[in-house]
Amino acid sequence: MSIEVKNAFKYYGEQAALNDVSFTIPSGEIVGFLGPNGAGKSTMMKILTCFLPKSSGDIKVCDLDVEEHAIEVRKKVGYLPEHNPLYLDMYVKEYLSFVAGVYSLPNKANRVKEMIDLVGLGKEQNKQIGALSKGYRQRVGLAQAIIHDPEVLILDEPTSGLDPNQLVDIRKVILEIGKTKTVMLSTHIMQEVEAICDRVIIIKEGKIVADDSAKHIQQKNIQEQTILVEFEDVVSKNQLSKINGVISVKELENNNWLIAGDGDIRKNIARFGQEQNILVLSMALNEKSMEQVFKELTSN
Repeated sequence: MSIEVKNAFKYYGEQAALNDVSFTIPSGEIVGFLGPNGAGKSTMMKILTCFLPKSSGDIKVCDLDVEEHAIEVRKKVGYLPEHNPLYLDMYVKEYLSFVAGVYSLPNKANRVKEMIDLVGLGKEQNKQIGALSKGYRQRVGLAQAIIHDPEVLILDEPTSGLDPNQLVDIRKVILEIGKTKTVMLSTHIMQEVEAICDRVIIIKEGKIVADDSAKHIQQKNIQEQTILVEFEDVVSKNQLSKINGVISVKELENNNWLIAGDGDIRKNIARFGQEQNILVLSMALNEKSMEQVFKELTSN
């Protein structure tokens, strides 16, 4: 396993930022680590990257204990923290060359060029970092996180503050990296989770409340589904209420109805139309979004 966390606790005074957290992430998986502000996401990431000590538990990265082998773990991990720390007075190419030197990389110039090409910094490479936009600073931070070719990449809000075009570009980079490395990222953008993550871990008040693919999490947390139905002829609310699985019925207009059911009851509605000889012109399932599921799992 690239990341293995068993019964992890982290206390700040008497407050438990992490409360008996356990999960594993195999190599080559992109995992979204989600939760509201203060849920423990950044704390977990800082422990995995050896910036914070755990209070208790067994935490390993690439089969190395994060406390006993902190230096070796740092060599295998790339980290982009939420607040991207950069030397603003340095130039992009100069800064990446400096980072490559810290890792004692051979052929520094070639590696710097590879990173600049990978994250799309070609036109900005000779600019001062302080003169760059937020999006390009994020690219510089991403480049420094992967310049030493780490096995595990941990990204804390990597697309925060980016415009839609920059979001698409950074997502492409993360997907490309995820083909060969383990990527763990936190984000508040649910579309990003659905677009790039193989799996989602949701944490609330220091405890994991969900761990599965985004699609499965949505399906597991749907108690009822609403279906927009249009009939050719007039039907009554009383008729529709008798359909097996129907929870509630709301009349709209022009023979359109909003029907809430216990799960997906489209087959039952179609069967009703056949039995009553009423043509069903259309049915559309209103699926609960990942954002709605996230709110339900993390709200009080």
